Amino acid sequence: MRSGPVSLAVSAMFATAVGAASLLAAGEPPSSHEDQAAFCVSPQTPRDITKAHGLNFLMFESAPASSELNLCNLHFHANAEHRGPGFLKRASAGDKRGGFICNMTGSLSASELAMPAGSVCADHKTGKGLKTGDTIEVHWVHTSCPVKTEPGKGLKLCVSCANPFLRVESQVFLLVNDPSATDFRKFDLASGTRDGYLHAKALPRGTGEPVTFRGSTTGPKQTNKCDPTNVTWNVRPRCAKLDINSLGEWCKHNKYHENHAHGIRPLVTDLFSLSRIYSSPHRY
Repeated sequence: MRSGPVSLAVSAMFATAVGAASLLAAGEPPSSHEDQAAFCVSPQTPRDITKAHGLNFLMFESAPASSELNLCNLHFHANAEHRGPGFLKRASAGDKRGGFICNMTGSLSASELAMPAGSVCADHKTGKGLKTGDTIEVHWVHTSCPVKTEPGKGLKLCVSCANPFLRVESQVFLLVNDPSATDFRKFDLASGTRDGYLHAKALPRGTGEPVTFRGSTTGPKQTNKCDPTNVTWNVRPRCAKLDINSLGEWCKHNKYHENHAHGIRPLVTDLFSLSRIYSSPHRY
């Protein structure tokens, strides 16, 4: 993956080591809700986007705008991996998925909480699906790699070339049973190309200016690890209501073969594993 000069990498490694040592010396055990990945040379994700601070100084080149990249994958996670202005609340202690939920979760009407018939995006391993009132975080993954075939399952296509630029557009949704709420299928892969790139029919708007930062990939497999993948993130700071029926239909038929919510990586809070946010996280 693209990275900055060696001197910056060494500086970041030294700073990370010092930071981890200071945490250990202070006797501060990591929270069960936090991923304290120590000695990470490259910045990690997910993070609290309301806090701009970060002491990981590895500066890799930011990816171009998503309009200048190929949409190589579209997937979603159960609960929000990031913490933001519209999703500040931790999931309940009984929710083993962890992560965060939309602030407006407790204010839904009875009709919005009514469950549709049948399961929605059920995991074939556990048989558990999504329900109204659930929070999800959706990731549109873009790559500079040329895409010669239709997208398929997983992220292999996203890293099918040497040193790709990667950008992830992220939006957190609250699932409701309401046909007037946002239809997820409007964000699906568009047919054909635009300026030679695969792209989504649309990306979410009206949920605040995305917070941009340098980070890594996410997901439970990265927990307590240092992921070396260099990713430019755009995380929208507010939740939006999403019609659960439209998501259920998308899970049945999509070119990414995505049919259930993925797990999450706990929030990374060690400042030496986080980059500094230079776009203001307070411009909602």
